[in-house]
Amino acid sequence: MSVFVLRRLLTLLATLVGASLIIFLVLDALPGNAAQMLMGADASPDAVRALTAKLGLDQPLAVRYLQWVKGLLIGDLGNSYVYGTPVAGLIAERLVLTIPLAIMSMAITVTLALSAGIYTAANHNKLGDVGVMSLTQVGIALPNFWFAILLVLLFAVRLQWLSAGGFAGWEDGVWPGVKSLLLPAVSLAVVQAAILARVTRSAVLEVLREDFVRTARAKGLGKREVLWSHVLRNAMIPVMTVMGLQFANLLAGTIVIENVFYLPGLGRLIFQSIANRDLIVVRNCVMLLATMVVIVNFVVDVLYALIDPRIKVHDL
Repeated sequence: MSVFVLRRLLTLLATLVGASLIIFLVLDALPGNAAQMLMGADASPDAVRALTAKLGLDQPLAVRYLQWVKGLLIGDLGNSYVYGTPVAGLIAERLVLTIPLAIMSMAITVTLALSAGIYTAANHNKLGDVGVMSLTQVGIALPNFWFAILLVLLFAVRLQWLSAGGFAGWEDGVWPGVKSLLLPAVSLAVVQAAILARVTRSAVLEVLREDFVRTARAKGLGKREVLWSHVLRNAMIPVMTVMGLQFANLLAGTIVIENVFYLPGLGRLIFQSIANRDLIVVRNCVMLLATMVVIVNFVVDVLYALIDPRIKVHDL
């Protein structure tokens, strides 16, 4: 197991290096000049050149990349071109909202998906199975930003139970903050839950056809006991795989949802920084998201061997 973890750690590091190269090169290739954006269209060429040199944008590509990687390793992410403040501080302020939002969305996704997937598999080809699967098909087809607007119209405008946007913060307690994030979290979770529910159903149905399940039933074990004690654990491998991928989708979805609900999170910071060509902020934010996704997938890989002992380390 230790050899496997070491191998996965090396893969993780190699993935992060590759991701950093792609992020840096793609953002650097974008048209436009950050100094020109900051100075305005009427700025003189000399003033633009001076600001370009001050920001270090006149240095060779390789030098700028190595300086950025060095800053990542020591925690110095540089200063924002637009705000003039440390990027690390900007990101830390926004993560206070984005991380709870992602956790809430993932919790809702897993709760809805596992419940629906197990229920439909246990009632295969019955009315409940057909009804829930039809709802998941609708959920997959819904764009999350459009569903978010529907939730605002219903719960904020018509019923006035929740606010239409903004973030109350954590200073006045946990509940006001959770209440502000409830609609965005549901908006992000519905589509992901629909996908995961179908995967869960397929995985459980496949395991239910295995010989050991028939043997357990022949020994007198009830359907419920077989399902929860034997089937579910063996069906979790493909479910865990999709859950790891869905975490990346949730993080990407925050960019849109945070703008719909006017939430001052990491997604909105990325959106605003792209509009302002504040590429140093965009670069570090995207690298942070990539790191989070890679770490989550590393954890999923390790959980494979813990969930299913039949899997050998060299199979992973």
